[in-house]
Amino acid sequence: MTTPSDATDRYADRCAAFRALHRPGRPLLLPNAWDHASAAMFATRSYPAVGTTSLGVAAAAGLPDGAAATRAETLLLARRLRRLPVLLTVDVEAGFSDDPADVAALAVELAGLGVVGVNLEDGRPDGSLAPPAVTADKVAAVKSAVPELFVNARTDAWWLGVPDPLGDAVRRVRAYRAAGADGIFAPGAPDEHTIRVLVAEAGAPLNVLYRPGLLAVDELARLGVARVSTGSLPFRAALGAALACVDALTAGRVGVAADRASAAPVGSPEPPSYAGVQALTEGWMPAS
Repeated sequence: MTTPSDATDRYADRCAAFRALHRPGRPLLLPNAWDHASAAMFATRSYPAVGTTSLGVAAAAGLPDGAAATRAETLLLARRLRRLPVLLTVDVEAGFSDDPADVAALAVELAGLGVVGVNLEDGRPDGSLAPPAVTADKVAAVKSAVPELFVNARTDAWWLGVPDPLGDAVRRVRAYRAAGADGIFAPGAPDEHTIRVLVAEAGAPLNVLYRPGLLAVDELARLGVARVSTGSLPFRAALGAALACVDALTAGRVGVAADRASAAPVGSPEPPSYAGVQALTEGWMPAS
C-alpha cells in the first residue's frame, strides 16, 4: 500500500535527482518539448530530464508566448507528460500572475503532477522587465510552498535591451538567489566574458540557452555552465522541416503559384525565428 509519506519521499527523491544533474563543467543538456510526442521522442534518447518551451506550447495552441495566456495549456501538458520516464521541468513564463500567492499555487499544482522544476522569468508581456523585488517575491513564495522544487530564475536583461544588461543581470541574480532560487537562467548571455561573470556571481547552477553559431556545448562546459537548454530551437526546427517537406512537393503542382514553390533542400531547412513564430499569433486578443 502506498502512503502519502511514501509519495512525498519519492517526490523529494526525484527533485534531488534533478538537482544533482546540474554539475558545473558537466552541464545537463535539457531538450525542450512542446507536446507529448516531442517529449516522448526525447525520452527514447534516454535524456534524464526534459523541459517545456513556452513558445512551443503557446504557438501550438494559437497563443502568443510571454503574454500570460497559457496557464491552462501548461498544466494540461504537464499532466500529459507525467507518466514519461523522465524528470520534468516546466517553463511557466513569469508565473502567469504578478501575485506571488497565485504563482505559488501554480507551483503546488505542478508539484502534485510530479514536476520537479520550473523556469520563472522576469520579462513582462509589455516587453519590460519586472522590478527585481517582484520576481524575487515570486521565487520566495514558490520555495516556501514547495521547498523541493527546483526554481530556475530567469533574467531577460539581454532579450529586452536594457542599457547595462550585465550590471542589471548581476543585481537580479543576487536578488533571486537571496530569495531562494536554486538556479539562474540567462538565455541571452552573449559571450564568454559575460558567462564567466555570471558563473562567478550566481552562487548557483548557471543555465544558458544553446544558440546555433555561438558557443558550443563543450565550450559552455569549460566556462562552468551547469545546464544548457535547447529552448524553442527544436520546435522551430520542426516547423522549418515541416514547411520544407511540403514546399518540396509544390514545384510544378497544378494550382500552386510559382512564387509559393520552394527550391530549398528538405534536409537542411532554416528554422523560423522566434519573432517569426510569434507573428503567427499577431492580433490575438485575450478572452473576455
